[in-house]
Amino acid sequence: MSDTLAVTGLETPVPVVDLDVVERNLSRMQGYADAHGLALRPHIKTHKLPRFAQAQVALGAVGITCQKLGEAEVMADAGLDDILISYPLIGPHKARRLAALARRVTMRAAIDNPLALETVALAGQEAGRQIGVLVEFDSGMHRTGVGSVDEALTLIAQVRAADGLRFDGLMTYPSSAATVEFVRAIKDAGVDLPIVSGGGTPRAAHAHEIGGVTEMRVGTYIYNDRTLVEVGAATLEDCALLVHATVISRPAGDRAILDCGSKTLSSDLIPRGASAGYGLLVDYPDAVIDRLSEEHGMVDLSRSGAKPALGERVRILPNHVCVVTNLHDEVVVSRNGIVEGIWPVAARGMTR
Repeated sequence: MSDTLAVTGLETPVPVVDLDVVERNLSRMQGYADAHGLALRPHIKTHKLPRFAQAQVALGAVGITCQKLGEAEVMADAGLDDILISYPLIGPHKARRLAALARRVTMRAAIDNPLALETVALAGQEAGRQIGVLVEFDSGMHRTGVGSVDEALTLIAQVRAADGLRFDGLMTYPSSAATVEFVRAIKDAGVDLPIVSGGGTPRAAHAHEIGGVTEMRVGTYIYNDRTLVEVGAATLEDCALLVHATVISRPAGDRAILDCGSKTLSSDLIPRGASAGYGLLVDYPDAVIDRLSEEHGMVDLSRSGAKPALGERVRILPNHVCVVTNLHDEVVVSRNGIVEGIWPVAARGMTR
């Protein structure tokens, strides 16, 4: 790409990343972790870009977190050599892929059940290398994670007894007051915890207050999004990825139609309905993207004094940027409104 191409000259819809904002966000989080003696292991599910993962490690991250083996394979191919899979892996196919990764790079995996333990153990035995295991516990999300200290202690004992595995500690999401109690109970049972890995960008600035947590798994902080702005974890100036779109129709005075729908913005709303719409129109904050079809964004302008014109380009802050990243093959990276490159989203679509 020519370094003189302005982002305003790009075809829409298109996700545009401001590299200056990204670099500030990365430096700020690494600085926080360093100041409080916490290891930082960023989750790459937000950006899915090897270049950004490499930048995070270069700044001081101890490694990266991936949700799926496909993401980890992409990152290992790009030279990332310390990877945690923060997701239960089940079955022989997963074991074979994990073993192949473990032969190349340092691997850890989270488990919360005996079948996941068996899968990771099989991978370690096949690889001929120990794979680190974090036992996941539930801190209130009611998603994956054991629900009791006794369950965790049972799994820990099984990990320690299994060939091919090394017990490395605990993992949870999100970090909360319940995390403190659970960690204390495990330690009171005489278990040494080299790693206690906590997650969640919304409360990342309070990670040092969660007793026992040694490691931060945060992802969204690299871009930030409307949800994080709503909860006070970021400002608009901290948001690095905006979707640029065009007004393709003005069928009524109080309505505009954009050239982006659910295939561009996702269908995620702000949790608990704090703010309406499928993204924030940055330059028209009182307008509401109130409906989406696959390729259309319908905007209610009834409460907006200023209204975008037919053919006007607008900028949208996504509600949930991680999903938006995964909807696009490429992102445009820019500085000061000038295109610096178009990067393929290398780990997008890796659902296995």
